[in-house]
Amino acid sequence: MRILALVPGGIGDQILFFPTLSQLKQYYPKAEIDVIVEPRAKGAYRVCQSVDEVLTFDFKDRNGLADFGNLLGVIRDREYDAAMTLGRRWSVGLLLWMTGIVRRIGYQAGSRDLFFTNPVPLKTEQYAAHMYHDLLLGFGINVPCQELAVRVPKSDIEWAEAKQQQLDIPEIGYILIHGGSSKLALSQGIDKIYPVEKWQKIVEDIRQKQPDLPIVLLKGPEDAEWCQAMIEYDRDLKVTAPEDIGKLAAMIAGANLMLCTDSAPMHLAVAVGTPTIALFGPTEAKKLLPVKEGVYGIQSPSGRIADIKPETVLEQIWGS
Repeated sequence: MRILALVPGGIGDQILFFPTLSQLKQYYPKAEIDVIVEPRAKGAYRVCQSVDEVLTFDFKDRNGLADFGNLLGVIRDREYDAAMTLGRRWSVGLLLWMTGIVRRIGYQAGSRDLFFTNPVPLKTEQYAAHMYHDLLLGFGINVPCQELAVRVPKSDIEWAEAKQQQLDIPEIGYILIHGGSSKLALSQGIDKIYPVEKWQKIVEDIRQKQPDLPIVLLKGPEDAEWCQAMIEYDRDLKVTAPEDIGKLAAMIAGANLMLCTDSAPMHLAVAVGTPTIALFGPTEAKKLLPVKEGVYGIQSPSGRIADIKPETVLEQIWGS
């Protein structure tokens, strides 16, 4: 049996989809499961063992008929027995219909249901991993959703251990902070960047209460300015810049606490079991965080992430 999943979105969306893929593999252990994801999200599958092959297609690009024609040809050549998609654009449903795959699973959406043989209800009010998991109903699988989980390669764990030694981190551990500087978020008008000066106040309070506990900044490709501003404020801050998602997951797993905004590292922290405090602006925390001990979402009272007071974050840190 060959199964295809079309999973538009970033790395965070892939991680939230891992429980669905894992349980699909459990029910069809001999099945070959492939995914088609955006190029920016391909790296997520370094920590997923449920997928055989990862193909890429930029669903959000200005694709022409030739682009969709090429993708259609690739899918047809592989002769899949079933396919499902997280995508809610009519073009994605049409694409699956044109493949001729016998079982096509997607979310119910009125006229678009014609593209699917097994449409399932779309329940957007719930945790996103559970919403994605509902697609298994199209396979006749009706079981509770598993918790997020990833499989970190041994080499990445060893890299993280060596990095901690290089940073001179003692056995007491460290606090990891991810500022969430995202050009994509800014370009799309998504409010998920917490002001540097408020992060600085949080760091100052941690220093006063736990002076021996190292604080490590998580530096992504777009975090250079944020890291620089933080280090200028506190020269004792340490910085790590994992080059792939496996090393990132391993570094997060070694932390005592993860402080972050809505981001892929947030989902990884949940998946590896690191206590997590995440800050949210207009996005509802309950849709992106599970109800789980050690996982806390702080929702802005105004819908603007900048309006979260550092004191509110600190109360959660010391209270938890």
